[in-house]
Amino acid sequence: MRHPATIACMAICAIFIAIAALGPLILPQDPLAQSFISRLKPPSAAHWFGTDRYGRDVFARVLLGTRWSLLLGLAAPLIAGVFGTLIGAAAGFYGGWFDRIAGRLADLLMAFPSLLLGILLAAALGPGFGNLIAAVSFAFLPRFIRVARAATLSVREQLYIEAAFAVGERPIRIVLRHVLPNIAGPMIVVATLWIATAIRIEATLSFIGLGVQPPQPSWGNIIRDGLTNILGSPWPVLTTGLTLTLCVLAFNIVGDAIRDAIDPDYRE
Repeated sequence: MRHPATIACMAICAIFIAIAALGPLILPQDPLAQSFISRLKPPSAAHWFGTDRYGRDVFARVLLGTRWSLLLGLAAPLIAGVFGTLIGAAAGFYGGWFDRIAGRLADLLMAFPSLLLGILLAAALGPGFGNLIAAVSFAFLPRFIRVARAATLSVREQLYIEAAFAVGERPIRIVLRHVLPNIAGPMIVVATLWIATAIRIEATLSFIGLGVQPPQPSWGNIIRDGLTNILGSPWPVLTTGLTLTLCVLAFNIVGDAIRDAIDPDYRE
């Protein structure tokens, strides 16, 4: 909180979250309404971001598309974080065959970049927002498994874990009471840092037709539609691209600040 850039980015993130939460309540116009007379208009008082080739208000479409982008940006790291933390903690704590299988599976999946793995899974599952969340969550899963396993291996060597074993606590109780609370910090940091990546991947998959399907607006498909007339009217691409850049940058900076605050190595 000592850095003005962090405070500014937190305010920007709060604005985007408020836009996503309020959704249709704050739309200046119908984002699906078409008008042949108003097509390809530049930014004006009536249309802040201009209009697209169908005469739809781009500003209203960007506002509504914020809901899809942030929903996936928050849901995918959360789902991957929950399952990845449980799998990684179990692998690091119990070891044995489960640790070997989980470790090799995580190594195999991490050989693919998250975007490429998301594209492969989204193409296999088919278009649709539910399938998109499942694909991106699975693409993030190995990163959380690796971090949770490493943190659990460190915690497992602490004296309070040995004391818990000595007094006869069951392993599952030790994991729930002692291991998971002590690895929560690194997992929160990882989840926060991956929010921006999830937003970017959602825009990419929607751009190539594997995400949110028209006529519902998403930042990715708004940019794709705008490319067909980019020379005559670049405003849909420019305004939506700048919005996406601002959102990703703000969440990245906030994630870095949370990492610096929680992780003692970075704080030093």
